[in-house]
Amino acid sequence: MVQSILLFLKAHPQLAMLALMAVSVGLWHAWDLSIRPHFVSRAEIRRMADELLARHGSRAEEIVFIEEDRAWRYAYTYQQGVWRRVRNELRRRG
Repeated sequence: MVQSILLFLKAHPQLAMLALMAVSVGLWHAWDLSIRPHFVSRAEIRRMADELLARHGSRAEEIVFIEEDRAWRYAYTYQQGVWRRVRNELRRRG
């Protein structure tokens, strides 16, 4: 099966390049949304959550959701991941 796929891709190099590009975009998206935001320290995430709670009180989680949605709309994938971590911190606090 693998050999037949390789023969097909060898016969159609344009499709191989398209597949490589699609995989590359997927990996970049996974890096920017899921992996890279975890390089922000837990202390920084807690600080952001504390500031939001002090400024907005019970609406803090709603504000974080708005920021996460804004990052998604403007394709700021890294920021979306950071705001998701802040939202998870607020949920953890209950």
